[in-house]
Amino acid sequence: MKRTRLALVSLFAVAALALVADPVAAQSSTTSGLINELNNELLIVAVPITLLTEGVLIYTVWKYRNNDDPQPTKENRRLEISWTIATAIVLLFVGVASYGVMADSDVTFQQGKDQIAPNENDVVVNAEAFQWGWTMTYPEEDGVQAPRVGNGPQIVVPVGQDVYFNITSRDVLHGFAVPELGLKQDAVPGQSNVIKTQATETGTYQGYCTEYCGVSHSQMYFSVKVVPQEEYEQFLEEQKSE
Repeated sequence: MKRTRLALVSLFAVAALALVADPVAAQSSTTSGLINELNNELLIVAVPITLLTEGVLIYTVWKYRNNDDPQPTKENRRLEISWTIATAIVLLFVGVASYGVMADSDVTFQQGKDQIAPNENDVVVNAEAFQWGWTMTYPEEDGVQAPRVGNGPQIVVPVGQDVYFNITSRDVLHGFAVPELGLKQDAVPGQSNVIKTQATETGTYQGYCTEYCGVSHSQMYFSVKVVPQEEYEQFLEEQKSE
């Protein structure tokens, strides 16, 4: 019994050290930061529960491995009530933590009378999907169109500034996704879906379509380049002059 307890304590200690020792990486956007933080919180809850469950299972199998005359388990109301309450507490924690993220405007922004609209300094990008590609434009900047770089258009946005993506489709259902920035939204024909974020790290992030939309679905790539404000303004001036 002492060995079993020691093994369980060791497992918990290893899990705790792994969680504490692993530093939180820099987040590329406010959206990805919220999502990754939620994932870490759920992981901290899930690891001890998993270790405890597996520990009890392994102990039970080992203890009764030579039992040739198993007997039915007697009813234990205290045990039933205890794990029911424990499950309810875990579900309540998951629900509250998830709602705190899903209700944030940087994750589930919807433009409407009760939502904050982009202000004068914010960046607005219209992303229109079609078979099989993307048209990216800046409606607040005289309709400047994102240039094609590599295998798709490249959206340029400033670091530390709110960016609104107005996503729609010209023909069939598509999906707008930039995983490293925590962005994911459906592109629906005849409907505009708006998502909001703020990039916190400069760099170039890959985007693509996440809904199968035909034979060339795999070619629907685009990228988001996050640059300093001065470089962003220079980009706009160059595109307007062209």
